[in-house]
Amino acid sequence: MKLGYARVSTEAQDNAAQLAALKKAGCQRIFEEKASGGRWERPELKRLTEQLREGDVLIVWKLDRLSRSLKDVLILMERIEQTGAGFRSLTEAIDTTSPAGRMMMQIVGSFAEFEREMLRERTRHGLAAARTEGRVGGRRPKLKPRQQQEIVKLVEAGEKTAADAARLFGVHPSTVARLLARRRLEE
Repeated sequence: MKLGYARVSTEAQDNAAQLAALKKAGCQRIFEEKASGGRWERPELKRLTEQLREGDVLIVWKLDRLSRSLKDVLILMERIEQTGAGFRSLTEAIDTTSPAGRMMMQIVGSFAEFEREMLRERTRHGLAAARTEGRVGGRRPKLKPRQQQEIVKLVEAGEKTAADAARLFGVHPSTVARLLARRRLEE
């Protein structure tokens, strides 16, 4: 079965050209959506992918109608492939039901994978450089070392409960619980 997907970003836009092209391509069902391509919440696209069966073909007028994010497109392509269905973009002439189309999508996928690996590598190098300069990432501690010592002293002496100490210092009880657990491990 040929299933079409037409998407426009705003209510003011018209998808008549997409619908005409999808009907001309032989789509038996067309799922229409009015949502940004960068959004993950696209209920019609979700419904379409849930209905895909082996041998079906998902057809779009243009690749950017499916998504504006390469990562999102690749995730969708993987989902389509897992169901045994195919994909076709009318404008870009991508057709994964043919060997040449599958090869083209694999090339696009390998470039995306390369890009992700380069980003990971740059991130690792940046973090290592920051650590050598004495900078540590992450959220700053809610409590200063002196406050942490005071909480430990109050709780261990039995003067305050962990919940009372949390209220006294204006932090969540789980912050105090983690602090006390860390102190026990250090001992």
